[in-house]
Amino acid sequence: MPLMMSEEGFENEESDYHTLPRARITQRKRGLEWFVCDGWKFVCTSCCDWLINICQRKKELKARTVWLGCPEKCEEKHPKNSIKNQKYNVFTFIPGVLYEQFKFFLNLYFLIISCSQFVPALKIGYLYTYWAPLGFVLAVTMMREAIDEFRRFQRDREVNSQLYSKLTVRGSCFIRTDQLDGETDWKLKVAVSCTQRLPALGDLFSISAYVYAQKPQLDIHSFEGTFTREDSDPPVHESLSIENTLWASTIVASGTVIGVVIYTGKETRSVMNTSNPKNKVGLLDLELNRLTKALFLALVALSVVMVTLQGFVGPWYRNLFRFLLLFSYIIPISLRVNLDMGKAVYGWMMMKDENIPGTVVRTSTIPEELGRLVYLLTDKTGTLTQNEMVFKRLHLGTVSYGVDTMDEIQSHVRDSYSQMHSQAGGNNAGSTPPRKAQSSAPKVRKSVSSRIHEAVKAIVLCHNVTPVYESRAGVSGETEFAEADQDFSDENRTYQASSPDEVALVQWTESVGLTLVSRDLTSMQLKTPGGQVLSFCILQLFPFTSESKRMGIIVRDEATAEITFYLKGADVVMSAVVQYNDWLEEECGNMAREGLRTLVVAKKSLTEEQYQDFESRYTQAKLSMHDRTLKVAAVIESLEREMELLCLTGVEDQLQADVRPTLEMLRNAGIKVWMLTGDKLETATCVAQSSRLVPRTQDTHIFRRVTSRGEAHLELNAFRRKHDCALVISGDSLEVCLKYYEHEFMELACQCPAVVCCRCSPTQKACIVTLLQQHTGRRTCAIGDGGNDVSMIQAADCGIGIEGKEGRQASLAADFSVTQFRHVGRLLVVHGRNSYKRSAALGQFVMHRGLVISTMQAVFSSVFYFASVPLYQGFLMVGYATVYTMFPVFSLVLDQDVKPEMAMLYPELYKDLTKGRSLSFKTFLIWVLISIYQGGILMYGALVLFESEFVHVVAISFTALVLTELLMVALTVRTWHWLMVVAEFLSLGCYVSSLAFLNEYFEHYGYAPSSVGPALRLPTTHSSLPAPCHDLQTSTPGLVLPAEHPAGYGAALDGGPGGYFLSSGHVRPNGAPALESPRIEITSYLGLHQSNSQFLHDAEVEDALPGAKRPAPTATLSLPGLEAYRDPSCLSPASSLSSRSCNSEASSYESNYSYPYASPQTSPWQSPCVSPKTTEAEEGFPRGLGACMLLGSPRHSPSTSPRASVTEESWLGARSS
Repeated sequence: MPLMMSEEGFENEESDYHTLPRARITQRKRGLEWFVCDGWKFVCTSCCDWLINICQRKKELKARTVWLGCPEKCEEKHPKNSIKNQKYNVFTFIPGVLYEQFKFFLNLYFLIISCSQFVPALKIGYLYTYWAPLGFVLAVTMMREAIDEFRRFQRDREVNSQLYSKLTVRGSCFIRTDQLDGETDWKLKVAVSCTQRLPALGDLFSISAYVYAQKPQLDIHSFEGTFTREDSDPPVHESLSIENTLWASTIVASGTVIGVVIYTGKETRSVMNTSNPKNKVGLLDLELNRLTKALFLALVALSVVMVTLQGFVGPWYRNLFRFLLLFSYIIPISLRVNLDMGKAVYGWMMMKDENIPGTVVRTSTIPEELGRLVYLLTDKTGTLTQNEMVFKRLHLGTVSYGVDTMDEIQSHVRDSYSQMHSQAGGNNAGSTPPRKAQSSAPKVRKSVSSRIHEAVKAIVLCHNVTPVYESRAGVSGETEFAEADQDFSDENRTYQASSPDEVALVQWTESVGLTLVSRDLTSMQLKTPGGQVLSFCILQLFPFTSESKRMGIIVRDEATAEITFYLKGADVVMSAVVQYNDWLEEECGNMAREGLRTLVVAKKSLTEEQYQDFESRYTQAKLSMHDRTLKVAAVIESLEREMELLCLTGVEDQLQADVRPTLEMLRNAGIKVWMLTGDKLETATCVAQSSRLVPRTQDTHIFRRVTSRGEAHLELNAFRRKHDCALVISGDSLEVCLKYYEHEFMELACQCPAVVCCRCSPTQKACIVTLLQQHTGRRTCAIGDGGNDVSMIQAADCGIGIEGKEGRQASLAADFSVTQFRHVGRLLVVHGRNSYKRSAALGQFVMHRGLVISTMQAVFSSVFYFASVPLYQGFLMVGYATVYTMFPVFSLVLDQDVKPEMAMLYPELYKDLTKGRSLSFKTFLIWVLISIYQGGILMYGALVLFESEFVHVVAISFTALVLTELLMVALTVRTWHWLMVVAEFLSLGCYVSSLAFLNEYFEHYGYAPSSVGPALRLPTTHSSLPAPCHDLQTSTPGLVLPAEHPAGYGAALDGGPGGYFLSSGHVRPNGAPALESPRIEITSYLGLHQSNSQFLHDAEVEDALPGAKRPAPTATLSLPGLEAYRDPSCLSPASSLSSRSCNSEASSYESNYSYPYASPQTSPWQSPCVSPKTTEAEEGFPRGLGACMLLGSPRHSPSTSPRASVTEESWLGARSS
């Protein structure tokens, strides 16, 4: 609330003294002294305020009374005068980030899975297999959020540290509200007259006065309050209105002001019109989240099937949870890692694109949203236009002047004033004899030079423009402004006005020789081409309003005392008040088709008697308490009769470069563009037509102003009857329609090819965005460059800010920042399209990678009688998800189906993205079927084709799996990049190199890493066309374990040969001690059944057989010792398996198990992965060998371990029938 204004400004120390309350005028302390004296209080107060703000409810807004210089009298406490855009603080950062991450099903699922590994009965493999990927994802997310939060903190600190000190002169100032409503015109504000007349600044704090103001509200165009001074006799009461306010986030022209603060912090108009930023989630992430839930249902169903086929033996619920853990890779945690890293790459590509320089990605989580947009909502001023008006055309009825013929106008103006100056001796220059001016119409047609002179003179006088001169001798090095005094230098002159059109007109008159050099509330001065200064007295001023669509001024020439009434406005209202206007309508149409904003200029000469009569009636109408507005308008209309038409002007609002082709490209891409602006209806309509937002052949329906439900109903019915036409509507009418007919209006508006909303407040812009999201369910994008666009940008699914003349507030609040509107086309059509298609392919491929290995796990468990045994574990699973396959899969972020030039040439390709065909349940199902097919082929191929190498099933299947994934990436890529080739060979090299370090996963199973050959081509050939495989070799046996008595297993081995045991090292990867394992040869018994029920030893049989029938060296299988069967860290040939999971109730042992030992756990003949069935010993065989009998084929024998492959041809013993 301005109280005093000064042209020269105030000294910094004096200003600080008078603006600070007396209780707080103390010497400022620094450093440790400040902390000891006041710092601890500040810290404690801040902490308490934070706790109070959390606990208390939202404060109710009330009207308040503010006393001048007496803060102790104020009943209403002001909130902290700072703006906060941060989402977290020190205490809420970690909980807030964790909540935002784990509210998605994918991350919550992996958290539960990881936590389950702390339960010993559910532990499968190593903890780092689950916690390392989850921790990496959370670390990357927290780091990104911390960086973004720190940037927001820096921006808030920069804004909150700014001081408002620059204003103007003589109790009035001009401000610009472009950061609030988008209007860049300068608005006149005046100080309270009671305080403006005080002789000194210090007197402000010696008077007893207060301001009563209404409660804070959103409306920036209205304010009500009163100023009361109690110590005067009688007390002074002065009403306050919108012209007595200076809102925060507005720009003022010059000078200095002293005012009283009414609203601070979150109660200011700018903050109340700014919505809180929301955490934006991309549509792709939501779709992947739904697919993740579908995969989870498949995971549960598969686990239930496995337990059902197992027969619900023993603690089936524990087995069910173990199966859930085994198949947890159906939902790969690497999905989040790959997508987050891919989004970072997309953002880097956008910022490095040379065709869109200056692009900044501020939100790296939603680049795919640029490829799914259907509605684009854009601001006008500074976004589509350059915010610069240029004078283009002057039409006098019979002659027209354009840009190329402006020098002729300059010549005519110079000649007219030279002739007048020479005839009148310079005393009556610029005027005509009074008597002649009183004639209603000239008898003789005026010359072209005279008509041009009168038109230019009318243009330079009929306006509300104020010239301002820059002073370079400002204090503290800052540029200061002052209104013109007597030094009318042409250098550093700028113009301030309530409309950019008027500035363009005055600048044009200056270019042709007639210059406005000074203006205040009561006078105006012009400078002619010859240097003479003409003075005019402003008698009355009728400002422009949306209702009247015109503005007028009555001036008196101080040299001749001639009184002239000038009027200018829109052609629709001016055509009814001017004479001889037969050419006006046609020429206005011609200029409008060129995209020019037209104004009609007219004049009327008045006698002194006519003016005095008008003034008396006008003053009486203004003092009326009833129907004041109507009476004032009636008096003015009585003066607007039989006016002389002078000229028609055409002004163009310069569009930004390539706006028209960019809008055409977006329209061809299937994107509907809506223009939301706070500017006037006429201006918005003209820009929409000139920018081709509304094509020339497109019909336009201007929604008339409605104030009631009935009017809105009639207008909506009228609009419904029109087809394929653009809609132009004002903010007031929009509010009424949304109040009563929200659904009907949105249904009609969404069918329009283009919509223009003018006079929109920031809150209305955000509301329109939200309504589009709710009623259509489509993705929206908002583009703006001013502070009034921040709410719209934050409410949209994707916000784009343009760094322009209105500051960086919109750019800093947006998700993406560009320098020009034409860059939006490439950002959407090229980068948005590529980001979506790449992420869709990457996400589905990562899920395919998890489905393949889960299918192999299901097949493996089925072979082992549905035992919950892991196929791969430890570094194999981690390596599969990272170094073995991550680089080739991640190289999909470089893939592209078409070149950028083709995407720009055919924007229709963008339409397909809005249908979501790249990532849908159909494409997902196709990838699921491919995954099941490949996983089944890989596992069954390894089991069937390599029957003799069954102990190497882990090495065979895992190698085939890695090679298959590498080949699948190569088959999926559309456009090869050199980094893709590097990724393929790098991953293959990493796998081959790691074989030397993962010996405990391969060498224990008899796998020799160097033996790579053509033997394993068949499984991967069936799973994906090209498929190289491994050739695995067996080692020769070192010693045959005697089978006479189990005591030989553990007794004589300690001192026996070293070949009895195969050591796996001293310490295992999980920290458990290494256990020695006996080498058990699974051999073909050649002994014959003798009468004493004994076998012949191998040596005796071999001596008795011919050499051709002697068996080949047999395979060696390494198994844990007896004491290791119950060790959870013990590794079976395929996995780590505890005694509980192998030899427990969950296994397929039956109660009538026939064996000489009490428990199968104490039997030295049982493999940990074998679940033998009950069988009777054949006659003649020892009872102790009943578990090793063969019935038919060894693959179908319930007594044979799946690990042993004993061919039927090598069995020479007698078989019972």
